[in-house]
Amino acid sequence: MHYISTRGNAPPVDFRSVVLGGLAPDGGLYVPQTIPAVSAEWVAGTPRPYTDYAFEILRLYADLDEGILRRVIAQAYATFDHPDITPVVRVGDLWILELFHGPTLAFKDLALQVLGRLFDVFLGERGERLNILVATSGDTGSAAIHGVRGCRNVRIFVMHPRGRISPLQERQMTSVLDPNVFNLAIEGTFDDCQRILKTLLADADLRRRLPLGAMNSVNWARIAAQIVYYFFAADQVRRRSGASQVRFAVPTGNFGDIFAGYMAARMGLPVAQLLLATNENDILFRFFTSGEYRVGRVVPTLSPSMDIQVASNFERYLYYRLGEDPARVRQVMEAFERTGAVILHEARSDALWAAARTDTDQTCEAIRALWEQHGYLVDPHTAVAISAARQRPMDDGPTICLATAHPAKFPDAIRRAVGADIAHHERLEALENAPTRVEPLPAETDRVRQYLLTHAFPH
Repeated sequence: MHYISTRGNAPPVDFRSVVLGGLAPDGGLYVPQTIPAVSAEWVAGTPRPYTDYAFEILRLYADLDEGILRRVIAQAYATFDHPDITPVVRVGDLWILELFHGPTLAFKDLALQVLGRLFDVFLGERGERLNILVATSGDTGSAAIHGVRGCRNVRIFVMHPRGRISPLQERQMTSVLDPNVFNLAIEGTFDDCQRILKTLLADADLRRRLPLGAMNSVNWARIAAQIVYYFFAADQVRRRSGASQVRFAVPTGNFGDIFAGYMAARMGLPVAQLLLATNENDILFRFFTSGEYRVGRVVPTLSPSMDIQVASNFERYLYYRLGEDPARVRQVMEAFERTGAVILHEARSDALWAAARTDTDQTCEAIRALWEQHGYLVDPHTAVAISAARQRPMDDGPTICLATAHPAKFPDAIRRAVGADIAHHERLEALENAPTRVEPLPAETDRVRQYLLTHAFPH
């Protein structure tokens, strides 16, 4: 399997280069040269453990010795505290896919535990070192840190928007004091962090001076690892419900999680619909309902990991939506970077997609209703997906809502929704008095660049 840039001005590369490089040198995102198909017989095969699904999906994308790939997968998912890794729970008329049983209690662990071990494999092969850049709106940072903490050949630099993530999310990152971990509190929004990350990764002079990589969802290996749980969940629900197709309701801000579902559908998974769920930061909702992709003001909400206006994985979807035409992608992305807006009327013709927007009151209502009616507690991001499923009911198949974080990560939102302090987890409570280390920096690319030159591994 080789990978090409969405913008078409970079040579094809192998999986190892995609993992270690992150962003393509022309500023585009890597996508597979061809999308591998899975047979209907495999999709409808006998039940199997999650790690078997992971092996069968990842081996289609990763040019790795099978023994090494199996070891990477086994080690990654040994860190999870549920035997099914991503259990599916029936709650009323919905199915909840629990993606929060990893070490940082968020869905990002499913990809980043794998990615951290891939870094170990590839860097160890050649005795190389790597500096990893991460921009986070909440959960990605801690999951990335826990994926590589203590690695002698990796230094990780995580940017988060200061004061705009939950205190628990911040403490999960800043309480990791390993010497290869650097937390940067950026005086701005997540979009500022993401802009700085993309600018630095595309800086040819900086890349000559420092070996740079990424663990954000711009890294294709993360998308590949996330495809797995769509196949696993669909198999579980189809067997238990007797349905031929399923719908997924996905809370999204950066578009990586739901894009993995799109890839699963392109590979042959019988998906009736992908329901994109946003909070008030609704640029993606507006695109899929009007065709207009226009930057707005970032609004702080109860679901901070979705408080994003520029979705980094959106370019990958554009590549496929525009007929895999890199020249057209370049044209659209350059117009967007220049003006902050593009209009693609053909976006509304994709029958696989639907979208819904949920505000703060609706988020609280979704949490409260599920708790009062079923005794099941969800975090505010998951509640956005549940609210979307209620707004856009589908009668001809089951809906699987992706539960992307443990509710204990957002105790204030839970308290506001249900009127009681009931969201707890012993792993988080242990962090309450832990020492922390963090470096505040302005939202200026040059300041972050200088910090890297001072603290990162040189070539």
